[in-house]
Amino acid sequence: MNNIIISPSILSADFVNLERDIKRIEEAGADWVHIDVMDGHFVPNITIGIPVVKAIKGITKLPLDVHLMIENPEKYIGAFAKVGADIITIHYEACEDTLKDNIDLIKACNVKAGVSIKPKTSQERLYPYLKDIDLALVMTVEPGFGGQEFLHHCAMKIPKIKELVNDEFIIQVDGGINNITSKICTSLGANSLVAGSYIYGSSDIKASINSLKNIS
Repeated sequence: MNNIIISPSILSADFVNLERDIKRIEEAGADWVHIDVMDGHFVPNITIGIPVVKAIKGITKLPLDVHLMIENPEKYIGAFAKVGADIITIHYEACEDTLKDNIDLIKACNVKAGVSIKPKTSQERLYPYLKDIDLALVMTVEPGFGGQEFLHHCAMKIPKIKELVNDEFIIQVDGGINNITSKICTSLGANSLVAGSYIYGSSDIKASINSLKNIS
């Protein structure tokens, strides 16, 4: 199965050499660049913001897959779209009452819209919005930090979403992805994988990406 979208998370890259590490994944066959934006409120960590995303846009041709792990995403969606985000994923839990408005705002920016759910959130919460979005992101770790272990029970959300969407719909999985857990996810219907430490911690990034795509 080689039509899996691999979106390496730069959370595990060397931020002193970020351009180098983005070019490394681009040359190794990555499909997207996954950018985790954390605000220290929605999740207990702070990462990068709008200026860095703008800078990244200037040094890669890969689509920018921006994952907003932030409160009040409506304040920032337009700015991230303006500096080059190609996909913007927001969290159901961050804007439950205004989720549809936020999805509409992303789409109005001519950007692909995604919605993510944390491990404790049922996939059923996404069902009313599947027709409006391009991507559902199933978190298989608690968001906030890289390098966590894969939560197997979360993967069972994948086939339940898959039953309700067409083949073009993107079911992305993020958290503890490696050459073993990737096969679990893709066998259940996922077609996009986010991996950070597995890719950037490897001595052979191309081989790691190929293993996620199931290419020997």
